[in-house]
Parts: sequence; C-alpha cells; structure tokens
Amino acid sequence: MKTLFIVRHAKSDWSDETLGDHDRPLNARGRREAPAMGRRLAERAVAPDLIVSSTALRARTTADALAEAIAPQGAASVQLDASLYATTATHLLETVASFGDAVRAAMLVGHNPEISELVRRLTREAVQLSTCAVAECRIDVEHWAELNDPQNESRAVLVRLDTLKR
Repeated sequence: MKTLFIVRHAKSDWSDETLGDHDRPLNARGRREAPAMGRRLAERAVAPDLIVSSTALRARTTADALAEAIAPQGAASVQLDASLYATTATHLLETVASFGDAVRAAMLVGHNPEISELVRRLTREAVQLSTCAVAECRIDVEHWAELNDPQNESRAVLVRLDTLKR
C-alpha cells in the first residue's frame, strides 16, 4: 500500500503582467495558506518520504512551505522537476510510477487541470482541487511502477480532500 498526497499550489499573484506564468509568485493569501496547510498536515503527522514539485515559483514556494511545516515529522526535502510544469496527467502518472519502492508516502505539488485529472485517474473521483488543496490517496500497489499498467490506475481510494476554503 502506498500513499500519495496530490497538492495544487497555493493562490498565485497576477498583479505583475510583466512576469511569465512560470515566474508568478504566491499572493498574500497564498503566502498565508501554504504554511497553514502545512501546519494542518503536521497535526495529522503527515510525513512523506518524497516531495516532488513543479519548478514554477508558485508551486515550489508552496512545496517549501509544506515541507518546512511538516519537517519535524521527518519530511523529505523538496525535489524540483521541470517536467511537471505545463504537462499532462499522463506524465504526472508516469512520474509517480517512477518513484522508488522505498518510498511509502509521496507528495506531488503541481497545477490544474492536470493535478485534478491525476486524482480522477487514480481514484475515479471527479474532484476539482482548489488552490492549496491536498488530496490524500491510498493506492493498493506494492510498487509505484505498477501504476504504469492502465488496469492499476483506478486502484486508489481518495481518503481525504483537505482544503482551506472558507
């Protein structure tokens, strides 16, 4: 059994039109909510062995805030993966399938619509992740690589969908 925490980045700032999409930072709400979600995860003793994030500034800032908040529970440092930006749910699934077998719990931080589509493909649950939402999925596989088999795509259960929505 594996656990995958699928995270949509926190709210981004659109105020500087000169910035490219990849370089958009978090806005004030995002800067508050990412650490708040991290504290919420820490209270539940969430401790992924691996955290992988898109290289987009808003995603990696979210991942860093989550990692910092859950570090006392033994969270791994954030690994950046440029291929997670402007990608597909299929590529996200391939990325997860490439995780080493020693990883029991992993966290993937990315963007919509791909990140929500990944939850749907794994769990058959139609969810639309809001900013800074975390979908906790338990996957009935021994090896992450088993997800390369399309028959195993829907072997996950959506255990919890955690949002900071008011």
